[in-house]
Amino acid sequence: MKTNLSDGEWKLMNKLWEKEPRTITQLTAALQEETGWSKHTVITMLSRLEAKGAVYHDETTQAKRYYPKLEREDAARSETRSFLDKVYGGRLGLMMSAMVDSRALSQEDIDELTAILENAKEGF
Repeated sequence: MKTNLSDGEWKLMNKLWEKEPRTITQLTAALQEETGWSKHTVITMLSRLEAKGAVYHDETTQAKRYYPKLEREDAARSETRSFLDKVYGGRLGLMMSAMVDSRALSQEDIDELTAILENAKEGF
């Protein structure tokens, strides 16, 4: 499922991925310190996320309970692909070259990427 999330939607989704289900009141409280959002803002965000197919709610209790429908890994994969396409024309090598040139990679990052690439080679 390809769903692009805004920065605010990511914040709300992260709260749902941390713990589900959550009510509007629980989400508002969980997001209050970080965002200062009112209950009405959270309701608007949840409506948008439902329209995108990222969340769903259950009305079998007095307060609606919201659940993530979109998996965190799927959202991250879609966001990564979107970023790569937008900024680097879909070219992973160009992004990696930019990161190496700017010294943005630690030795730990390099070791992790090397292991990922070695595992990918074994899969072919």
